[in-house]
Order: sequence, then C-alpha cells, then structure tokens
Amino acid sequence: MCITEGGYYKSVMFTYLILYDLPTFGVHHYSLSSWGSSDRPELFSRRPNWFDELQQKQSLPNMEVVITALNSASVAVLFFKRHLGLKNSAHQLLNISMLMGFARHSMAIFVATISTLFYIVLQFCHRILSYGLLSSFYSMLAKLFRHTWKNLHIRSCQLLYWPILLQGSGLRSKGSVDFAHRSTRHRHSIWSSIVVDILLGNIVGLALLVHAEAVLFWISAFAYNVTDNLLRSGCVWLMGDPAGFKLNTELARVLGMISLSAIQIWSTLWFCFGFLFAYFIKGLAILGIAFGLTLPAALCIDMLKISTLHLNILHRLISCLYSQQIQALASLWRLFRGRKWNPLRERFDSYDYTVKQHVVGSLLFTPLLLLVPTTSVFYIFFTNIAATFSCFSILIELTISILHATPYAEIFLWMVRHRTFPSGIWFDIFMGQQCKDEVYETNTNVLMNRGPEIVVSVLQSNFATIGQIVSPHYRSLFSGVSLSSGASSAYGVLSGQRIPSSLHTSLPSTMPWISISYRDYWRLCRDSILSHCAF
Repeated sequence: MCITEGGYYKSVMFTYLILYDLPTFGVHHYSLSSWGSSDRPELFSRRPNWFDELQQKQSLPNMEVVITALNSASVAVLFFKRHLGLKNSAHQLLNISMLMGFARHSMAIFVATISTLFYIVLQFCHRILSYGLLSSFYSMLAKLFRHTWKNLHIRSCQLLYWPILLQGSGLRSKGSVDFAHRSTRHRHSIWSSIVVDILLGNIVGLALLVHAEAVLFWISAFAYNVTDNLLRSGCVWLMGDPAGFKLNTELARVLGMISLSAIQIWSTLWFCFGFLFAYFIKGLAILGIAFGLTLPAALCIDMLKISTLHLNILHRLISCLYSQQIQALASLWRLFRGRKWNPLRERFDSYDYTVKQHVVGSLLFTPLLLLVPTTSVFYIFFTNIAATFSCFSILIELTISILHATPYAEIFLWMVRHRTFPSGIWFDIFMGQQCKDEVYETNTNVLMNRGPEIVVSVLQSNFATIGQIVSPHYRSLFSGVSLSSGASSAYGVLSGQRIPSSLHTSLPSTMPWISISYRDYWRLCRDSILSHCAF
C-alpha cells in the first residue's frame, strides 16, 4: 500500500489476519444473507469514484464462494476423525456401544411396527372406499365433510411419507454444514409436526373422554338457548314492532312464519338423532388420540356447518330477497336521474326515458322503498347470527393452519442451539501488538512506520431470532389473505351477498398415494430410523 507524504511515497506493509470458528455440524455455520431472505446481499450499493481511477483494479472476492468453502472445509476431516476415533475406541467402549446399538434397534423396531399398523389401516380404508359403488359414496362424503377430508388426506400423506423424507437428501447434505443443517430441519419438519399434533390430540381426546357427559350437557344447553332464546324469540320479536320501528305487518309475518317453520323442522330432526351425539363426542376423542388434534378440529368445522344448515338457508333466502330489492331500487333511481348502464363501455350514459317509463318506475319504486326496512331488519338479524358462526369456523380453521405451519423442529433446535441459525456476518477488527510502535502526527500529516502493521479481524455471525424463524412460515400461510378481499367481503355483506366462511389459508401440500407391501414399508421405516440415528 502506498501513502503520500510531502510528495514522497512510502511503502507500508499490512498483514491481515482473520480468525473464525470452524463450522461444525450441529453447532454452527456461516451465512452471508440474513435469515429468511432469498436474495444475496450486495457488498457495495454504489461504487465510489476513486475506484475507477485506480491503475490496477482488483476484483472483489465472491463472498458466497468463500462462505461455502468455510462451511465445507471441516466436514471431511470431522467425518474421517469420527470414524477413525470409533475404530480406535471400539475395544474400550464395546459394552456401551452394544447397549446403545440394542436400544437403537429396539426403538427402530417399535416405531416401525406402530407405523406399519397405521399403514395397514390406511391402505385398508383406501381400498374399501375406492371399491365399486362405494366410490360415489366416498366422493359424496368428501364434499360434505370437505375440511375433514382435506386434513385426513394431509395426515395420511405425512404418515406414509415420513420414513422416506427422514432418510435425508444424499451426499450433498454431508458435504457442507449449511446443507446438512437445512437437510436436518427438513427431515425433522414432518415427524415433529405429527408428534406435536398427536400429543395435543391425546390431551384434548383424553379430556373429552373423561368429561364426555359434561361436554354433552353443555352443548345441549347451548343449542337449546340458541334455538329457543335467540332464534324463536328473535323471529317473534321481528314479527311485531322491533325497537319501535313500524314494519310491514304482512311481509314480517310471512318471513317470520317461514323462519319459525324451518327452525322447528330442524330442531325436530336434531331431537330424533340427538342420541347419536354422545357417540360422536367419543369418536371425536378417539380420532384426536389416533390422528392428532387437527383432524377432530376439522370435523368440528364440518359438523358446525351441518348443524347450522337451516340458518344458512334462511340467510341465503332473505339475502337474495334483500339484494334484489337493493338492485331494483338502484335501477329505478337511475331511471329518475336519466342514467343507463352501458355494458359495452362499462359506464353510465345519459338516456331519455319516456313518460310511461317514469310512471311505471314511480309505481314500483314506492312499494319497494317501503318494504326495504322490513327485509333489512330480518337480513341484519340472520346476518349477525350467520357471521357469528362463520367467525367460529374461521377461528378453528386458523388454529388448524397454525398447527400445520408452525416449525416445531426449528423452534426446538433454536432453543437448544441457536447458533445453527446464522443471519449475516460481520468483522470485529482490532489492531495487533506490533502496532503500538506506530506514532501518528496528525498536525503535520506525517506517518512514521517502525514495522509491519498487523490487522486482526474476527469473523462473527449474527443469529436469527425466534420471530425471524417463524415469520416466513406464517407469511406463506396468509399469502392468500389480503386487505382487498376483506373490503370485498364487507361490501358483499352490505349488498346482500354470501358471507365468507373461510380465510383460504394455505395448508401443507399433499403427495401421491404410496402403495408398497407391508414388509417393505416396515423395512423402510426401520432403515430410516437406523440411518438417521447413525448419522
């Protein structure tokens, strides 16, 4: 490096020393980009002017290649050292290794047997439902219990494919600590989701089995209060003078009698089949114990929609009447203003209506305007009830999506070893011992150098927080939800359209159905666990 001093050049020697911890599998590695970002960070946002004036332009090193080399430097050495150490200490740790090997094989046989039992049950149910006339019944059940079928398919794919995904991604994951950590997180994602879901399902399922009678009594009391104290009393109240509003008596009676008849018919049907509800609660508990919490939660959404089918029908009937009245009033109001919708140009143009058209419009506008308050009161009443049950369904659906999207393995690994989640690098620069002999004279801009200067840089790494780890999964979960959809839903409720009953959150992708022999599947599960424990 050349430094100008009074017209002269002095040659100064700099020695750069970079210290860093060796990347090790299960401990830490380095990453140039921040956590969750797919773009490479730019080393310089703007090149300075003096850079172009240099006679010798030196190209900047590719930091991605450097970081990859650092992450891959010690993998082979540690791999051979570990196997060499095992060979040298084989005689000393013979008893311990035999005991650990026996425990590992026992665990592999136990888990493989349990997984094979689930595999047999799933294959048996799949073959029965796909046979002959049962396929049409199967498709009908899939449409009726849409949420249950979707979550059952997801859980079946997870139970079928976990031994395949547990085997790893080949030799590439063993060549770099970075790829090894990514492969480990990917392998642990499915089985950790299954374990947490089944654990929560066992807790809720056992609680339902113990308090089945109390839950049945509470649900029956809630249904009775909603039917008698809310629906019937509300319809009778709307048929009179609700809140002092004078409504159209004839229309209010017609709408009230239709609503009361539908409520009575549905209540009679549920009373006849009410004895099956106790078995449904026990089946719900057993389903949660066997397949996890998400499956009975999805079944609760479908059962809530079935049990409120009469409310949805009444709401759709009254909303259709309300929307037709609003559209007719809007069209008649444009008639009085001399405006007409042009479908070719998609705009309102001026139009000269005849006198007869104005008279007919006046005769239709007056009774429709007088009947709108009566229809609006019934529409608001049933909209509030339907929106309340839709909010319950959306809340359960959101809970299911969060249970599927939460990265349990990554959270556990972050709690144990947060250094395996790097988020960018930085250098801690300080001067060496020989730099103490340097004397700086800032007033005369003279630099006196008594020896080579040593600059020591320690390569440091930032680590991701728990929010940075979880947020990408939740962002992909709510990728289909936007503010525009919420605004359109609010406008649809005001204009008499259907109330949305789902947020359309993303769920784990499903895979093709696997069909191999039971013995091969058992061997696959056993070998996956043994290879994973060996790694």
